[in-house]
Amino acid sequence: MGSPEDFGNFINAVIDEKAYDKITSYIEKAKSDKTAKIVAGGKHSKKKGFFIEPTIILAQDPKYVTMCEELFGPVLSIYVYKDELYSETLKLVDGSSAYALTGSIFSNDRYATQEAVTALRNAAGNFYINDKPTGAVVGQQPFGGARASGTNDKAGSVLNLYRWLSPRTIKENFVPPSDYRYPFLLGGK
Repeated sequence: MGSPEDFGNFINAVIDEKAYDKITSYIEKAKSDKTAKIVAGGKHSKKKGFFIEPTIILAQDPKYVTMCEELFGPVLSIYVYKDELYSETLKLVDGSSAYALTGSIFSNDRYATQEAVTALRNAAGNFYINDKPTGAVVGQQPFGGARASGTNDKAGSVLNLYRWLSPRTIKENFVPPSDYRYPFLLGGK
């Protein structure tokens, strides 16, 4: 962790004190919550910037607050599901949050991957397969979230242009109808 001026740093400070306070409040809640456990990280300091150590929260409840909120910080929440409940877990993921910015699945099983792609169709504006759900490069991969994460208009893409348009179609007929009926109703007349 350190300054963004040093490209050797893997992570830097969060954007501002408001973000710091919000993110660290989730970490502190998890430290004292019986249904969650900090399994890595959890330290933070704002002595020299708003630094938060990468933190992993293991949640016993799939609807634990950090599983459902967009934190925008170095916090990963994990819920361990039973293998035989994979399909049900996908439904749970799809319905757990109002947000839908990014998501990913890691799998060597193409059938499991396809099931996730289908089940999570509306769960993420950007969906990754066997890749981390961060770091979309504008101009190479359009980026935008759905649901409460945005209008999914994909910054850096022609799809964003559609957000600013009001499509209109105009039809002009140079041979105005002489009968109110459609031609097929006229019986070939």
